[in-house]
Amino acid sequence: MKDTIVLYPAVGSGHLMSMVELGKLILTHHPSFSIQILILNPPNQNITTNNNNDSTTQYTTSISSKFPSINFQFIPSISLTLTLPLHLHTLELSPHCNHHVHHILQSISKTTNLKGVILDFFNYSASQVINTLQIPIYFYFTSSASMLSFFLHFPTFHKNATKPIKDFDIHTPIELPGLPRLFVDDWPEEAVDPTSPSYQMLLECAKSMRESDGIFVNSFDAIERKVIKAMRDGLCVPDGTTPLIFCIGPVISALYEKDENRCMRWLDSQPSQSVVLLSFGSMGRFSKAQLNEIAIGLEKSKQRFLWIVRTKLDLEELSLDELLPKGFLERTKENGMVVRNWAPQRAILSHDSVGGFVTHCGWNSILEAICEGVPMITWPLYAEQKLNRLILVQEGKIALKLNQSTNRFVSGTELGERVMELMESNKGKEIRDNILKMKISAKKARMEGGSSVVDLKRFGDSKGEYDSWNNYHQIPLPF
Repeated sequence: MKDTIVLYPAVGSGHLMSMVELGKLILTHHPSFSIQILILNPPNQNITTNNNNDSTTQYTTSISSKFPSINFQFIPSISLTLTLPLHLHTLELSPHCNHHVHHILQSISKTTNLKGVILDFFNYSASQVINTLQIPIYFYFTSSASMLSFFLHFPTFHKNATKPIKDFDIHTPIELPGLPRLFVDDWPEEAVDPTSPSYQMLLECAKSMRESDGIFVNSFDAIERKVIKAMRDGLCVPDGTTPLIFCIGPVISALYEKDENRCMRWLDSQPSQSVVLLSFGSMGRFSKAQLNEIAIGLEKSKQRFLWIVRTKLDLEELSLDELLPKGFLERTKENGMVVRNWAPQRAILSHDSVGGFVTHCGWNSILEAICEGVPMITWPLYAEQKLNRLILVQEGKIALKLNQSTNRFVSGTELGERVMELMESNKGKEIRDNILKMKISAKKARMEGGSSVVDLKRFGDSKGEYDSWNNYHQIPLPF
């Protein structure tokens, strides 16, 4: 009977692709295994494997043809009205699909030897049904080790807090194990008010992760050494047992071949390391006022740029000429390119012409930039991205901080100055030197004998305790 691992990513292409890369990584070291990946559909949609026009189906079909040991099962879409912010929809959706998950796992167990289930942390509620089947539960944490340490410590912080974060003075420092000093502005917005549904869901998620058999995190020693050590030393769970922590990153998606907007062709005509990429993820949508400020800033900076524009949904019918300042596209056509909605970000970051990256600080984007040695300007928008900014700016010194006003608004003057600073100043050169060193460290982590390969191959003892930072028990992974 074939050994099988089930992977269960959250809704969204970024989560799915990252989980697929984890599956490919597992197969590299355990080629006899079978990988089953469950696809959680957004609610109120009729997405099936027979819909050839669906991008998710096209992607999964392509993966299965290239990697026969990776197969996908689509969880039926359900009818549900969601109330949480877009990036938290999976937290709200997942519990309503647990009966489907239970049925699928039972079916898989009848024909294969099901060795374990690896959950995206947003799907934590599935642990309830997995426990009834007595299957080992692991989590795959697709964000930073710093955010994982926050999660692991969150129940302790909640229990000991004398008042909620929302009532903290903005200048009051917050000390958490392994992390740089935090302030209210660095705290994830979903975790500031204990009376909110998002807070309670994150708290329950954190408790579930504490009780798991282990957690794979998409990070590596060199970028977050201090906080990784704090977790392994048990500092983040002082009132319990820390799960086994496996830092296996950087895990990034394969290069995407399509280039519908011909970005790569345009980059071919630009000088080496001269172009600044601006890209803010699938949910980084801006108002017309903010788009105007970005345009003003880019024009003032006099730097070459490639800008991926996503607008608020009510602005999608407007053309770029209608969205941006009058004459902007004509004035900047010699040194700038603006495209709508999507471009092959990793391929762009790997291009020799790209010398800077204005990013929303999504962890996948950060890892892609590190692996290509591209220095960053940080513009966090939601979730854990403000904490990621701290890691980039204060800990790693591989990015500049973009100052934001109310509602994360950025002025054209501020953006223009930071772009010029990154591309032309001595500080920008220092950041570039630092990230090139980090690029080498990231590559070494994934080489034979590197920290991430060691973590994938080895396991801690049954209590998740390590003898020391570099000398922990060597017990094979259970799958």
